[in-house]
Amino acid sequence: MKDQSRRSFVKKSVAAGMGASLPTLSAAPKEMFVHHVFFYLKNVGNEADKAKLLEGLNKLAKCPTIKMVHIGTPAGTTRTVIERAYTYSWLCFFDSAADEEAYQKHPIHDDFRNNYASLWEKVVIYDSVGPKR
Repeated sequence: MKDQSRRSFVKKSVAAGMGASLPTLSAAPKEMFVHHVFFYLKNVGNEADKAKLLEGLNKLAKCPTIKMVHIGTPAGTTRTVIERAYTYSWLCFFDSAADEEAYQKHPIHDDFRNNYASLWEKVVIYDSVGPKR
């Protein structure tokens, strides 16, 4: 079956509730790449700097190879093992290391570093790969 007619058949089959028995058009990635960054502001407690960094992170979230992103602040938990000195946590997921590398080289990422790096004193990054569950 040609690709276009197969897609049409799949759409009609899914609409009719028969999609579960059809083979998928593309396999889901078996692994995922996780990029977790912690930003520590130079001017801790400066609300204008915090707002500006958040603005930059929201722009950065538009990089096309990111599959999912989470921007967070320290939770109210108080266990001694929890690091709470950072301003923002930037957590994003990619389908592959190649997608993360493309993100690193993307103009949006370059603009983020160029326009917002002056705000932070320190950045800590954890990259990991593992099976998609």
